[in-house]
Amino acid sequence: MGDPDVLEMVQEEERISNIETEYIFGMNEQPLSSRETSFLIGEEPVSAKRFNLFLRRRLMFKKDEQSKDSVFFRDGIRQIDFVLSYVDDMKKEADFKAERRKEFEQNLRKTGLELEVEDKRNSEDGRTYFVKIHAPWEVLVTYAEVLGIKMPIQESDIPPAETFPFSYMLGPLKLPKNVRHPRPEYFTAQFTRHRQELFLIEDESSFFPSSSRNRIVYYILSRCPFGVEDGKKKFGIERLLTSNTYSSAYPLHDGQYWKPSEPPNPVNERYVLCQNWARFSYFYKEQPLDLVRNYFGEKIAMYFVFLGFYTEMLSFAAIVGLACFIYGLLSMDGNSSSTEICDPMIGGQIIMCPLCDLVCDYWRLNTTCLASKISYLFDNESTVFFAIFMGIWVTLFLEFWKQRQARMEYEWDLVDFEEEQQQLQLRPEFEAMCKHRKMNAVTKEMEPYMPLCSRLPWYFLSGATVTLWMALVIACMVAVIVYRLSVFATFASFMESEASLKHVKSFLTPQITTSLTGSCLNFIIILILNFFYEKISAWITKMEIPRTYQEYESSLTLKMFLFQFVNFYSSCFYVAFFKGKFVGYPGKYTYIFNVWRSEECDPGGCLIELTTQLTIIMTGKQIFGNIKEAIYPMVLNWWRRRKARTNSEKLYSRWEQDHDLETFGSLGLFYEYLETVIQFGFVTLFVASFPLAPLLALLNNIIEIRVDAWKLTTQYRRPVAAKAHSIGVWQDILYGMTVLSVATNAFIVAFTSDIIPRLVYYYAYSKDATEPMRGYVNDSLSTFLIADFPNHTAPWEKRDFTTCRYRDYRYPPDHEQKYFHNMQYWHVLAAKMTFIIVMEHVVFLVKFLLAWMIPDVPKDVLDRIKREKLMTIKILHDFELNKLKENLRINSSELAKQVIIQENKVQLAKSAV
Repeated sequence: MGDPDVLEMVQEEERISNIETEYIFGMNEQPLSSRETSFLIGEEPVSAKRFNLFLRRRLMFKKDEQSKDSVFFRDGIRQIDFVLSYVDDMKKEADFKAERRKEFEQNLRKTGLELEVEDKRNSEDGRTYFVKIHAPWEVLVTYAEVLGIKMPIQESDIPPAETFPFSYMLGPLKLPKNVRHPRPEYFTAQFTRHRQELFLIEDESSFFPSSSRNRIVYYILSRCPFGVEDGKKKFGIERLLTSNTYSSAYPLHDGQYWKPSEPPNPVNERYVLCQNWARFSYFYKEQPLDLVRNYFGEKIAMYFVFLGFYTEMLSFAAIVGLACFIYGLLSMDGNSSSTEICDPMIGGQIIMCPLCDLVCDYWRLNTTCLASKISYLFDNESTVFFAIFMGIWVTLFLEFWKQRQARMEYEWDLVDFEEEQQQLQLRPEFEAMCKHRKMNAVTKEMEPYMPLCSRLPWYFLSGATVTLWMALVIACMVAVIVYRLSVFATFASFMESEASLKHVKSFLTPQITTSLTGSCLNFIIILILNFFYEKISAWITKMEIPRTYQEYESSLTLKMFLFQFVNFYSSCFYVAFFKGKFVGYPGKYTYIFNVWRSEECDPGGCLIELTTQLTIIMTGKQIFGNIKEAIYPMVLNWWRRRKARTNSEKLYSRWEQDHDLETFGSLGLFYEYLETVIQFGFVTLFVASFPLAPLLALLNNIIEIRVDAWKLTTQYRRPVAAKAHSIGVWQDILYGMTVLSVATNAFIVAFTSDIIPRLVYYYAYSKDATEPMRGYVNDSLSTFLIADFPNHTAPWEKRDFTTCRYRDYRYPPDHEQKYFHNMQYWHVLAAKMTFIIVMEHVVFLVKFLLAWMIPDVPKDVLDRIKREKLMTIKILHDFELNKLKENLRINSSELAKQVIIQENKVQLAKSAV
């Protein structure tokens, strides 16, 4: 019968083999016996070791009892790197789409990817299929070499950068070290499958981070063909998504954001990010940028590096701006101009000319008392200092950003990286539309080519569309100006006749009321135009058929930035540089369309209105943007889940949870950059009129960082990882805005602020040595004879005074050159032009000196780059040398064996003879 021990061992091995087979194919629906369970946990002898780990994982991944947070196939070993989903289509194209999917998935398998399909009966809504994709080791190493991914070869021996002496004071702002730097520093080299022994491969399943894995799989998906139509080869997941052949394609989050994953799932980086990055209570903490890079990829991480650095630099500008505001607040009571305006014996006795024709009455200067005091808060001696400071600040910001960017390039292995290959690849839409082919001068291969004559009509249409919409913005701005001119008379007559408004007249004047309502109306128009233009610009850019993704993004960037620049800033430019500059004078006013009289500035200047306009647009945009970013995806996700959960008793799996999230999209980061750059324009272009702008931007960005982090980790599907070594074209846009900001602030101080006329009066026209500014208000107002009013402009009611005052430097009625500009006007104009020239030259000189003195790459980073290159070359050299020696040793031993064999044959032959 045989040895009973041997028979028992054979039966046990058969039992193990059956368990393995059943769990591989998901056929075992019964719980394991106690003996099988004890075998799995290691109580059996050596014969169990082959299957111990294998079966232990199967125990935890039974098909119907699999954890809903599992990121593995049903076998519990193969990790899900990407997910495709589709819904049965009952329309005419159903068979056509099914054939496309079948062909596409067959080709994916041919590339080496492994697929597992979840039937719609297992989905939450009972109608969605999910195709889970796993990239095995051979596929990963092949495409890691193709994409030039750098992987670790040796732990770095370069000491960390030195911290400054008082860094210990920043302890409360720091995160735990394992969160800041989740992995050690390594020397890296581009991966090659023929040198796998060179790399630090401890575990093949975790060697490539999940961000690299999903980038590799997406690279394959974007190039995989799915058929031939009209004689052309069709390929790419993007085209299948556009045609609704698949409804979505996305990499998985690695777990829930509110709890850590349970073994054997990998470490839940999403949970770590949510706890240490996406919490609003951590607003004062630094960002875990290395972890963001590991999870989302370098492109998204670089945006958060930029946003964080910009916020840090804003803190300095905010402190200085707040100090200037406090200075204005403390010195407001001592301001002689507002004191004279508010004085009943001075401002109360000055009769001002009507601000509109016929219906507007004469008014006393002291009615603008409060407005003059508020205007002084933002229009005082510190205004000049702050304008010059911000001109230097923007230079320091850009120069130090270059250094920070260079440091991140080194730390994230992007030093030799030029452009993301996926950004330079041909867009499927371009290839589909191309009917011509042309030899590539570099690769010497035939590539799709579209002649310029085919694109030219779309370029003309694109340019005409952008021009039309910018003209529409200007037309809307003119409409708001007309609104202000039309309602000013209404407000003035209503507030004059309404007795109940008597108590609010001191602070709610017709000028302020018109300015506030006009600014709010302008902001609403801006949002409406922006909403529609976003849709149109994206459509127009697609119609241009850009060749690569990079060309597409650059074209869209140009359109969106030009439009938003005009849309958000045009009203501020109007108030700063045009309003009140071409008014004329009583009796000879200038008119818009020969109907509406040009707007005049307040006697204290137009700066307060510019401040109002800037505050409403900037604050409104930031509040609206944050609410939209936080609420919009949350509401959409809630609604999607509410509609989907029809079979709540079934498993709500990891891929289904992510499927119900909002898509971040390829342009998600584009709009984040655009929002930040527009805010940068508010902070720099008009900051001389509103020193609190950096403080508002700082508070917004502190919230913005956490809102963006929260929505990326909780409300959006995980984006496909991508590389980027810089912020791209946005850096050039920022540089252009910094140059423009020097000019705009110089002109604001000169022409919008009242500081230059006050200085001219102080040094040239003051007659009081003890109080040099006494009499300035009276000096800045010219006199007009009421009898000189044309009949169609003078107020209806007659008055007992003969003259009125208006803001200008003109000769009085009794002068032989009456109403012509006097000499003081030309002195003030010369002083303004001199100030502009001097300020621009001083600021630009300092800018160039700072740019020359501050290197783009810090010295310690240059040294570390040189050290790493040297060590990498040495490691590669030693590896190749050792490999060569080993091959020579093997070859020499083989040769010695052959010699011995030949000698033995000779000896045998001799002995036989």
